[in-house]
Amino acid sequence: MNRFKLEKKLSYIVLTFIGILFILPLLWVILASIDANAKQALTIPSEFTLDNFTAILSDPATIRSFIIGLFISLGQSILVVAVGGLAAYPLSRYALKYKKPFMLTILFMTSLPITAVMVPVYQLFMFLNLQDSLVATTLFLTASGLPYGIWMLKNFMDAVPLELEESAWVDGASIWTCLRKVVAPLMIPGICTVGIFTFSMSWGNFFVPYILIQSPDKFPASVTIYQFFGTYGMVEYGKLAAFSLVYTMPAVILYLFSQKFMSQGFSFGGATKG
Repeated sequence: MNRFKLEKKLSYIVLTFIGILFILPLLWVILASIDANAKQALTIPSEFTLDNFTAILSDPATIRSFIIGLFISLGQSILVVAVGGLAAYPLSRYALKYKKPFMLTILFMTSLPITAVMVPVYQLFMFLNLQDSLVATTLFLTASGLPYGIWMLKNFMDAVPLELEESAWVDGASIWTCLRKVVAPLMIPGICTVGIFTFSMSWGNFFVPYILIQSPDKFPASVTIYQFFGTYGMVEYGKLAAFSLVYTMPAVILYLFSQKFMSQGFSFGGATKG
């Protein structure tokens, strides 16, 4: 019994230590963002100020980068959910001959690193004269996010009883009507999960926009934060911390807004016809 208590205490100590390691960087960002003389070290601000946020939010280039980032991330999220849902429906509902190999291929593609395909993708963009195009970049990110979206949405769709659709078919509903009014509302938790994950991955994606977009005035916020280091002779940690906090807000707001939908779960009681 004493040994069990000792192991339990050691586990709590280790978990507490790991938690502190995660909290300290966030604490530095918060304190540095309101510090007029922020340094690389974690210190209590000697002079509190909001000038760092004012400097960031009053810069037109920064606002433009956030708008571009939202355009790319929201565009990718909407397309992945819409196209992924249409692709997941036959995989979930129909007994296809090569369904298992196809699903295994999709599963393999979810683990394929995007850096492995960037060289041929860049050459294709150059050949088609699509470099420096925000729309083309968004479409490529959508294609790279579809394997995960299809796999997850298919699993969520499997949880929707087929009897619900059969009841709607008896009432004269078409497949499109069933998908839109029966299946989709019951998949809201799954749609939110895939949408938030896709948005978060796209919002924090530095590599793809940096390679495919050449004009600095078209860079999203994920790339602008990198250039922020070179904008000033010495890194101004206060402005960098303020930028980082503002940069995290869209993902946090989206998660909080969707939390009520994600927590609903599935409720099928009494939904089918007797």
